[in-house]
Order: sequence, then C-alpha cells, then structure tokens
Amino acid sequence: MALVRSKAPSIRTPSPWVGSPSNPSTSVVLPALAASLDMTGTVSGVTTVPTFMDNLKSAGTISTEVLGVHFAPISGSDASDSNGALTLGGTDSTLYTGTLTWVPKSTVSPYSLYWGVDVGTITYGSTTLLASGDSAIVDTGTTLIYLPIAAYNKFLSATGGSTDSSSGLAMFTTKPTQTITIHIGTGAFTLTPAQYLVPTAQYDNFGLTTGKYYSWINNGGLFQALVNFIIGQKFLENYYSAYDTTNSRIGFATAV
Repeated sequence: MALVRSKAPSIRTPSPWVGSPSNPSTSVVLPALAASLDMTGTVSGVTTVPTFMDNLKSAGTISTEVLGVHFAPISGSDASDSNGALTLGGTDSTLYTGTLTWVPKSTVSPYSLYWGVDVGTITYGSTTLLASGDSAIVDTGTTLIYLPIAAYNKFLSATGGSTDSSSGLAMFTTKPTQTITIHIGTGAFTLTPAQYLVPTAQYDNFGLTTGKYYSWINNGGLFQALVNFIIGQKFLENYYSAYDTTNSRIGFATAV
C-alpha cells in the first residue's frame, strides 16, 4: 500500500481511492497496491498513448512532469507493509536527506526505452565488480537488484557465495561484511550488508534455510538477454527516486 501526495492545487482521483483530492495537503491512500503497478499492453490503431503523468501535465494539474517514489523496507517478519509514497508533480523533501543527484536518462539501446541510467563502476569493498561501465534500468516494479552476469559472478567469488538452487537467490555460509557501491552519474550509492541481505526475520516468508545468508543481489544474465542490469526495489528502499519526464532525467537521494 502506498500514499499519493499531490504537488498540485487540485487533483481528481478514481473513485476507489479515498481521501480528499481537492486538498493539496491530504495524502491519498491506494487501498490495494500489493504488487507491481504495470501498465503494459497495446491499444488498437495507435503506436503510443499519453501516460497518466502526461495527461496531468496537459490538463495543467501539475506544472512539471515529475514522479517522486519512496519505498521503505518491510518491518520484522511482515509479508507486506503500508510504507510507500508517490508524489505527483514534484518530490517530497521530507522523505529523503540532502539533495537529489540528477542523472540523465541513458541513450543506450534498449535501456533508452525505459527509465535507464548509465552506470560507472560497481565495487564490493575494494573488489571491483564492474569496471568498464554499463547501462541499467531503474524499475520500481522489479523486486531484486540484477547485475550483469560477469559482475554477479565476481560478487559470488568475492563473498564465497553460490546461487541457491531452491530459491534462486545468492546464498552464503559466511555473512558478507563489505559494502556494495554503485556509481551512477556523479553519485556513489552504497548498500550495507544489512541493506542487501535478506533479513533473517523474513526467511519463513521465502522458505529460506536458517544458518545461511541470502542476498537481494541477483544474476541479471538469467533475467533477459538484452536487458541484464536492473536496479529494483531493494535498492530503491534505501534511495528515494524521482522520474523527471520534462528534463529526461532521474534523481536519487538517501531515503529516510
């Protein structure tokens, strides 16, 4: 479940939503946002259609086509929590610290077809997992963080891990201790072991084995042949993200 926060003076919402759409200070609750919000599909007779944000901008409801997204990790052994927020027409500075680091959308195909960014390097402690740079999709609808296969294999080698045949997750007998840093644009975005490892309190939710350690980092080489690097929700739980269609860029800041 998530909250929708409008930067507009007035916004009309479909009837299933509750709240006061005419009050800009009111957060509007989506009562059943239990999975990825996917608007893929086709429309007969046309090649493109305006997005929801396009329509808000065209109607003058928002002045800038920016969507702010805030996730938070699930608490304890919960299977789901109501802890996300969407901001239409801007960002909510109460949900992040410091300033946003803005990164241009990637022009590299096929990442340019999505909210793609160009990544510089990835490191695990002092070990370089990705040295030459690559492109990635920033995807709120993907749970894990998928690295290119070469980077993923280096991660396993550096941590003494392997891919669990049951869950498909990276698994370790000894807990990894180093941070992972992903360089995007001018920003260095670090994940601690507490952030990239599955909390033991959630093992029962995924059928994982006690006494082992598992990671949200996974193998993008098995995900899709052309798109093999996806920055998903488990990264975005730690970094607030903003999607600026007007200026063709993505912003990141440390989430609170």
